[in-house]
Parts: sequence; structure tokens; C-alpha cells
Amino acid sequence: MKTVELLAPAKDYLSAVAAVDSGADAVYIGGARFGARQAAGNDVGEIARVADYAHRFGVRVHATLNTLLWDSELEDAEAQARELIAAGVDALIVQDMALRRMNLPVELHASTQVSVRTPAMARFLGEAGFARVILERALSLDEIRAVCAATDAEVECFVHGAICVGYSGRCFLSRSVSGRSGNRGACSQPCRLPWDLTDGAGHTYLKSRHLLSVRDMNLSQRIGDLLDAGVTSFKIEGRLKDVNYIRNVVAAYRQAVDQALAARPGLRRSSVGESIPDFAPDPSKSFTRGESQFFFDGRRAGVASFDTPKSVGERIGRVAQVGPKGFRLERPADLAPGDGICFVRDGELVGTHVNAAEGPRVEPNRMDGIAPGTEIFRNYDHRFNKLLSASRMRRAIPVTALVEVTASGIRLVFTDCEGISAEVGRAAEFAAAKNPDANAAAVRSQAARSGDTIFAVGGVEVVGGERFVPASLVAELRREGLEKLLQARAARPRSHRILPENPAARYPSPTVTAEENVTNRLAEAFYRDHGVRSIARGLACRAAAGAGALVRGAVRHAVGLLHPPRNRRVPARAAAAAGRPLYRARCAALPVGVRLRALRDEADSGRKITHGSRSCP
Repeated sequence: MKTVELLAPAKDYLSAVAAVDSGADAVYIGGARFGARQAAGNDVGEIARVADYAHRFGVRVHATLNTLLWDSELEDAEAQARELIAAGVDALIVQDMALRRMNLPVELHASTQVSVRTPAMARFLGEAGFARVILERALSLDEIRAVCAATDAEVECFVHGAICVGYSGRCFLSRSVSGRSGNRGACSQPCRLPWDLTDGAGHTYLKSRHLLSVRDMNLSQRIGDLLDAGVTSFKIEGRLKDVNYIRNVVAAYRQAVDQALAARPGLRRSSVGESIPDFAPDPSKSFTRGESQFFFDGRRAGVASFDTPKSVGERIGRVAQVGPKGFRLERPADLAPGDGICFVRDGELVGTHVNAAEGPRVEPNRMDGIAPGTEIFRNYDHRFNKLLSASRMRRAIPVTALVEVTASGIRLVFTDCEGISAEVGRAAEFAAAKNPDANAAAVRSQAARSGDTIFAVGGVEVVGGERFVPASLVAELRREGLEKLLQARAARPRSHRILPENPAARYPSPTVTAEENVTNRLAEAFYRDHGVRSIARGLACRAAAGAGALVRGAVRHAVGLLHPPRNRRVPARAAAAAGRPLYRARCAALPVGVRLRALRDEADSGRKITHGSRSCP
């Protein structure tokens, strides 16, 4: 039976435990170096602890080594990779093809930083020995379906969290603006800064807006579509998010994935254990810039986050009336003292707190900027976050028990939901019970107590209940039996798809461009051995100043950059002089700008930004 995985981020051990307890089938976590989130690194000991806890439930651990590597770093990167493997990780997520050449005894996943967007690329990576490809986030359902049909590799895609404005691994904006490279784990996120938009003639259409910022992804309602397309791993973004975010979002997607699996009997989840939340999961109550399905159904409006790159949370309603101390919403809202609310004023996000609320009436800490028609959002739900922080949600593996009592001894057999068993017993003489039914019930109750273990014992069968067994003995054997079962689960072999590199696999193109970032000798040898004749020096190797391409491809017309406000057309003379429409985005916070050329998109006759170049004022 085909297995399906819910993959959660883990900043550290505590985040990983929260993800596992909330129902994740796998977690991904960064090592000390060479991960795409420098601020989320962990030493090998920490990752070994994560692996030990996760493997109890059959949860896999994927370690991120997904930055580009210099020749001088190859030895250190290989050493770290082997340390992570020894610590128990199940897969390495990599961007640099040098790691493919190191003959590592581990499953390899091609990171989203590889920018897998086409069936041909996915097919090649599968043939080259990658067990899984992780897709670029800007793909539509039709594009995802085509990729899944083209490769024998597993296909993983993001379903929730932050979205980059550029194709993953193909955006050089941060490096060009700040010298900090996203391909080296240090993106400074200039796409979240305010920018001005002008045309080739110098006309300003938008001023100090977050022109390159997009909303967060939420595909919780499309899990079934992705399963039918062939996706087997659903990834939640957020290795820098806190524990409460992990609990809430993972629990929500656990419910969504389980619901989709229930309608598809040929599929099952890849780990075991039941997680029952003691709160009602709701991703809109955790950090979100607003929700969108991005380009899942093709290019659509509504993906832009022009007003703010900050968390806006859930929409509460619109202001109907204002008074000196508060306002009245058009409809009653479930607000409470301590809640954080926010609204947009003059293109900026303004926040305050709720002092009092009843029905539609709200008294905030301050009223500055709140007027009739203002849309109110809640970006901090005080009561909900209190529930999350106090949550005692745990994950438990269903276990059945058999208790057999004879005149000469007792035997307990525990069997988990995967058929793994553990047996314990004692030789002893047991007299007849005065009340056989009560005795059997007492034995059954004692055997079913799982305490603080990872097991939930149910369905206890008692044979020989007419013989009296001290409760203390049953309790002792239960503890021994469950510990033995835990050891048996830890000792079982884990399955991995460690694949060889097929030398006959051919790269989809005879050339490798500078944007594909070949930065070391092993990666260069990899591409040449797979039929590439020309390899451009990777952009990541070039000086930041003068870098050519900055933002690649994922900026669509739906973001809005290519459609100036009504009655403000690009002057025909300027467009003709440029040969095609030319726009300039100047960062309002930094002394840099980006020139953005709009090209016609043959797919839908729309337009998209395909590249930019650095332009200092």
C-alpha cells in the first residue's frame, strides 16, 4: 500500500517533539551548517535526540544540507553529512549536486532550492539517484500532475506557509542588495521591504508599498487533489516558527490529510500513533500574512501582500460606527480582552489591543486611524494561544494485551497496531480467586494502564481470570512489557530508498546556466558526466555588486506589478524605446532598485516578471 507523509518543520528538539505529538509523519531539521536557514541550526546531539523520539512512532527525520558549497567546504559538508547519518536521520535534503557524488549511505531528496519545475527535471533527478524531488511552490495543479507522472521519485510539495516571490534557488535579490545569499542560508528578505514602482518614463504608480511581498500559502482544502495528482509528501514551511505555531498548524493538517486518506483506501499514512488535540486547530490564528492558494489553479488575483509583510491573522469584520472610546462592527465578533487586532491605515499595518469587547462592540487600547469601513483583523488570539501553551496533547500508539494466568505462572503479551509484540511473564503459583469476575476485571484494568508511555492499551483479553493475581504483579509486568515493546519498536529496521546514481541519466539541457549555480568541482563533474557540454560560472560565485538576474520567474501578473492603476498607462513612447514595457522598483528602505521587464506569457496571454537587474540610484 502506498504511504503518505505529513512533513513538519522543526527549529530544535522541542519543536520536533511538538510536531511529532501533533501528528507529523516526518520532520525536517537543520544541522549546524549548510542549511537554508542559518538561524535554525542544531548540533548532532540534538538531532540524535530528535531521531530517537521520532522513530518511536515511525516518524522519519530529514536533515537539511541545502545550501551551495564552495570547494573549500566539501570536506566539512561531507563530514557533517556522515555525522547526521550516524545520528539516525533518514534522509538528507540537498541543493548542491556535490552531495550526490559523495556516496553517502542515506536517502537523498532534491531540495526546493534545486527549483524543480518541469517533468524533464524531475525525471532526470529520479534517474540520477534522488529518492524524492521537492517542488517549486509556484506550480499549478496541472503542472504538479505532469511532474508526478514523469518520475519514479517521490514527489513532495509545500502546502502551507511563507512563499518566496522568486523561484526557490533562482532569486538573487538578497545577495545583490545586502550581500546575504538565500542560497547560502542567509536571505535578508528584501522582498518584504517597501518599494516604489515607476515606469520607463519616470512616472510613479505605487509608492512605498510592499511590491514583492506575497501572502502565505494554505492548501489545506486541496489535499485530496494533490493525492490524486500523485503527491505523497505534504510539507509545512516554518523552521523559524515557534512551538505554538507548530502545534496548531500540524494538528490542522493532520485532520485534513486523514480526511483525504479516509476517502482513498489505497493510501495510508506513513507513521503510527493517534494525536487528539485538546484545542480546535485553526491555522488562521497563527502567524499568517493572509492566505492564498498561490498559483495552484493557475494565475489568480489575491496573492499579493502589498500592505504589509507582517502577520495580519484572521479577518474579524468591518467597522460600522466609531465612538470616542471604541467602535461597533457590522456583526458580532468573538473578541476578548488581551486580543491583538490590526488594520491598514495609509498603506501601513497598525496594531492595538482589545481592552473590552461584547458582541459587535469593541474598546481598543487606542482608536487612532479607525474609521467606518475599516477592516479589522485579529493577529493575536489571547485565549487560543493560552490553550496552545497549556496543551497536553500527546501521541499514543494503540496496543492490545493478552493476559494468561495458569496454576504455575502468568504471561503478558502486548501487540501494537503494526503487529510488533513483546512478551513477559513470571513463574508462580496462583490460588483460585474468591470472586473470579471481579478478579478478571481488576487484572484487565491494571494491564490497560499505560501511564506516561507512548502506548494506549485497549482490548485487554484475560485468560484464567479465575485465579487470583496480585495487582502489584500485573503492574510490574505491564511496565516491563511496555518497555520491552518500546525496545522492539526501536530495534526494527527502517526502510530507505538509497538509490545509485545512474550514469546513463541525461540532464534535460546540454548547457547549465549561471542561474543553476554550479559552485564546486564535484557539482561540475556531476553535470558533465550526465551529458552537459557547457557550464556557466554560477551566479553565486560572482561578486554581489553587478549581479545580473535578481528575481526569477515566480512574480506573476496576479501580484499586480504589471498592471498600473487605471488611467495611468505606460507612455507608448517609453514602451517603444524600451522594446517592451519596463518598470523600475526602487526600495524605499534601502538605496537600491530593481528594473523589472514585463514579457508576454504565451501560456495565458498574461505577463510576468522574468528577470531584473541591479540598479543603484
